[in-house]
Amino acid sequence: MTQLQTTHPEPAFGDDVVLLTVPADGGYLGVLRTATAGLAARLHFALDEIEDLRIAVDEACAMLLAIATRGAELECRFAVTDDALTVEVTVSTVRGARLPSESSFAWKVLTALTTSASAEATGRHATIRLLTRRTEI
Repeated sequence: MTQLQTTHPEPAFGDDVVLLTVPADGGYLGVLRTATAGLAARLHFALDEIEDLRIAVDEACAMLLAIATRGAELECRFAVTDDALTVEVTVSTVRGARLPSESSFAWKVLTALTTSASAEATGRHATIRLLTRRTEI
């Protein structure tokens, strides 16, 4: 089941947070790419920045799908600020799963297309965080 939930955290943070959960299946990545593009457009990102972020989210999800447990869900958290979009994707993983090393081609793609990228794998879950700041015009 696909869920879309918008929350408004404490006003002190000033962020909008959108939570989107989809099955960990490549067929649902289009939903995440579309949500990414829509939120980046809301921040007035340039078209090439939006496309770069869509590609980065797709690559991050592909990395996570490779180590996801059967029947898992991708939990995607989008945090929107005045000039940046943070995308955090989490999935439950198979035992002993490892993300590609930071010297891999996949990580080179992520770091080239975003302001910053990071990952963590703890026990049975892995998370990739992407931060993209809008370039000033």
